[in-house]
Amino acid sequence: MRILLTNDDGVHAPGLKVLEAIARQFSDDIWIVAPSEEQSGAGHSLTLTRPLRIRKHGAQHYSVTGTPTDAVMMAVGHLMKDARPDLILSGVNRGANLAEDVTYSGTVAAAMEGAISGIRSIALSQVYAREGMGDTVPFAAAQAWGAKAIAPLIAMPPSRRMLFNVNFPAIEPDAVKGIHVVRQGFHDVDRTKIIEGTDPRGYRYYWFSLGSSNAVPEGSDLAAIAQDYVTVTPLHYDLTQDSAMAATAAAFGQ
Repeated sequence: MRILLTNDDGVHAPGLKVLEAIARQFSDDIWIVAPSEEQSGAGHSLTLTRPLRIRKHGAQHYSVTGTPTDAVMMAVGHLMKDARPDLILSGVNRGANLAEDVTYSGTVAAAMEGAISGIRSIALSQVYAREGMGDTVPFAAAQAWGAKAIAPLIAMPPSRRMLFNVNFPAIEPDAVKGIHVVRQGFHDVDRTKIIEGTDPRGYRYYWFSLGSSNAVPEGSDLAAIAQDYVTVTPLHYDLTQDSAMAATAAAFGQ
């Protein structure tokens, strides 16, 4: 099995090294094509206004000066075009990708781009307990449970237009209760915080931060993570709201 690894934390991120160790439990044919720098919050964006550059770091190991989507497109359409990957793993992200945050996530977007290309794709993220941890975020839960979460997913029959979103709780591996398949949740409040400051030259700047939420809708990824489970959520990129089709058509007299 040929596996492509990518992420949105950058080619040198600790979580990518964790992901490589997980992937090597399934195959020795591992390719890494990741953004050259951190692209957290890039969502499903691609670069159209400047050229991209590729840097080779070793055998089957590259970085791209762009977004996670750019990295997957460059891997599938250029670097691996003669032998496309059988599986794309994105992560392990430093931080949760739960609920509506999947819409901001470059980690999930990279897996989505893989799914669009018809390749089985899985996004993996490690929740952490508090802000400001930087590179000290522990990946022990992802290391211990990563292969356990991936193996059943790659054994399933392939499904078009679908990817999987996996999150590992911020606890020691022995405290994880198991794996739950759950739906995407939604936070109950606007968690965006705008942090204001002044730079050394006296000019104001603003920095976005996501605050916490107490929302734990039953049966959702938020609830399962709060209950110390690894979460697995099938996602798809067809954004059509089918339940609203009839009412919308009726509004136009159709």
